[in-house]
Amino acid sequence: MTLQLPSMPTLAARTVAVDAPDDLLALVPPGGMAWVRRGEGMIAWGEVARFESRGSSRIDDAATWWRRITRHAVVRDDAHVRGSGLVAFGSFSFADGSAHGGALIVPRYVLGVRDGRGFLTEITTDGKHGASPDLADALGTSSPAPALPRLAQAPGDREAWDASVSAAVGRIGRGEVDKVVLARAVSATAEAPVDPRSVMPTLARDYDGCWTFHVDGLVGATPELLARVDHGLVTSRVLAGTIRRTGDETADLARAASLAHSSKDREEHGYAVRSVTQVLASHCASVNVPDEPFVLHLPNVMHLATDITGSLDHAASVLEMVRELHPSAAVCGTPTLAAARMIDELEGLDRGRYAGPVGWIDAAGDGEFCIGLRSAEIDATDPRKVRMFAGCGIVAASEPESEWAESEAKLEPMRQALGLV
Repeated sequence: MTLQLPSMPTLAARTVAVDAPDDLLALVPPGGMAWVRRGEGMIAWGEVARFESRGSSRIDDAATWWRRITRHAVVRDDAHVRGSGLVAFGSFSFADGSAHGGALIVPRYVLGVRDGRGFLTEITTDGKHGASPDLADALGTSSPAPALPRLAQAPGDREAWDASVSAAVGRIGRGEVDKVVLARAVSATAEAPVDPRSVMPTLARDYDGCWTFHVDGLVGATPELLARVDHGLVTSRVLAGTIRRTGDETADLARAASLAHSSKDREEHGYAVRSVTQVLASHCASVNVPDEPFVLHLPNVMHLATDITGSLDHAASVLEMVRELHPSAAVCGTPTLAAARMIDELEGLDRGRYAGPVGWIDAAGDGEFCIGLRSAEIDATDPRKVRMFAGCGIVAASEPESEWAESEAKLEPMRQALGLV
């Protein structure tokens, strides 16, 4: 079947150097997007082009559209840093059958900071460059983020969770899968629309080692890098195996040591590392996989983590790598197809874009996509409604009570940012 693409606008992007702002997230206009880590990254606003896709080919279709739209684009880039020039932001559903599908969005303006250097990009649809973009004109009379409205949280369904975990453990014991990741969603309703600009500063402050993002209604702070492609080098950070922090430094050091030596958590982590390594090995001349994971310390939890890098043996874009890597064992399970079927049978929810790829791509195909974890979905039809998500890797040694506690810990960042804790 031939993909029917919408008409292709001729895009022109002009990037100039500007003074680096002290706080990118403080400048996000209403409806703007964001991709920020440790004070650097990009914010974007306006929309000059959008591509939406559904089904199992959603990422491929978006990649095809992006190749076609960049082929005839005119780009003048005076900054020459990661994220300057023509870019698009994207997010995609976890499941092939999800109605949430995926989208690539080309913004009107992008303001970024990279290595302490600021840049501003203006993108137009007439194929012509205008005068050098001006930050004050681009921002206009942007209003500050409104105060976060009061939210009421619906209770979690503990009995359903325990039953799902127990069923998964039983099926793992019968050899159906080695690992499956089960997720739960918690809903909340506010008195007024929830503006992601009122949520992101808290996430960025408390979880500065994570990627704080807002793309197309999905807002969060994720610690897990699915794929970064930068001039032929691909990087993926795998997280699997989790323990909650206590807040006591000495006790947490002991818990970190316990996590590092936990057979259950190392088993879960090993499945995820192997799934990513196998994909990268098929696209790379060489792949570097550390012998041992490290313990990633976040304010609420600690994870076993492994950074895997590879040298691509062909010109693959970040979206091509995302298509190959998603879903990894870290968010689905192993074997992948059997785990995905089990998720459909046991989970009882549409994850939407939770645990799906979220990030950005430039005209050369380089970019950065993370897994949309520690996130909340703002309802597109009623922005007073929010769904928060958390998932846990289930293996043979998993217990419902401990997995519930882990999911509660993973919900903590969004609950705090939404004022629910």
